Amino acid sequence: MATSIDEAHAPWWRGERGEWYVVVQGALFALIALGPRQWPGAVPWTASVGAVATLIGIVLMAAGAPLAVAGLLALGPSLTALPYPTDDARLIETGPYAIVRHPIYCGLIFGALGWGLVVHGWLTLLFAMVLFALFDVKSRREERWLVERFPEYAEYRTRVKKLVPWVY
Repeated sequence: MATSIDEAHAPWWRGERGEWYVVVQGALFALIALGPRQWPGAVPWTASVGAVATLIGIVLMAAGAPLAVAGLLALGPSLTALPYPTDDARLIETGPYAIVRHPIYCGLIFGALGWGLVVHGWLTLLFAMVLFALFDVKSRREERWLVERFPEYAEYRTRVKKLVPWVY
């Protein structure tokens, strides 16, 4: 699928290749990393709940980081933050892409949820859930473009889950 002349030269702010998803994603990353952790008056986590949350958070981050990195490396020159595939994109169904269709998004979601658990932040967990919702919407748009570019993508979608391995 070739990019039209108008689309290739359209200003980024028109969002014709999904630029606004990336802008919102960046804002959510900033909120997750640097934003408020709790709302005023929230009940603090107990020591036992906090200890379990920290352990689960570390496990999620430890699982998410290599998955995201493997997804990045597998894409190679096809890597782009935009949901619109690059002109030289190729369909990858092996490695991390055999486990989940969007391993980078999955790894970032796991990392964000893990971070929220490690810092014991109810708001951080909320921001992570909003990130999950954003990646779900972004991946839907991305997959429409991928099906246009790669007709075999439709069959791939029936075999491999989208954002959470073997679950969703």
